[in-house]
Amino acid sequence: MYDMCKAMDRGMRIENMRLLEKEGGKSGHFIADNKEGIVLDVNISETKGVIKTPIEVGELKIDHGLVGDAHAGDWHRQVSLLAVESIDKMKAMGLPDLKDGDFAENITTKGLVLHEIPVGTVFTMGTAVLEVTQIGKKCHSGCAIKQKVGNCIMPTEGIFAKVLKDGQVKKGDKIKIIEF
Repeated sequence: MYDMCKAMDRGMRIENMRLLEKEGGKSGHFIADNKEGIVLDVNISETKGVIKTPIEVGELKIDHGLVGDAHAGDWHRQVSLLAVESIDKMKAMGLPDLKDGDFAENITTKGLVLHEIPVGTVFTMGTAVLEVTQIGKKCHSGCAIKQKVGNCIMPTEGIFAKVLKDGQVKKGDKIKIIEF
């Protein structure tokens, strides 16, 4: 669930993060100098709980999410993100054929430890601006992803965001943390 208290105290956390950065410190579990990543793939599906397929360019809309995706809507989990580093963990467990979108993530990323980014963090992705609203989720029974791959990493390492500013996102776009 979207934690409004965490979002409301964002200003205080931003100031604390700036002070810690000046001193070379860290805030919580999030590593201060790990502020950029890259988009590896943009994925959508017409149905919830299924493997997503890549698209060339995704259109992100305020109060909606990723246009054409089943999870889009006016709620706190408009866009899902999963790092390739998390997918690689599953590959190392004997599932070498996994690919981007297999965990139903909208955006596959590289370079950021997503599940360590605090709720309320604001970031740019392509020309859009998003805010982290949830880390992980409860996996529903009968999940097509879990049935296919034997386990699902989204409940522990996937993150969810809402769109704050419309924009486009595509493979190769930078992801930049702008507020903690």
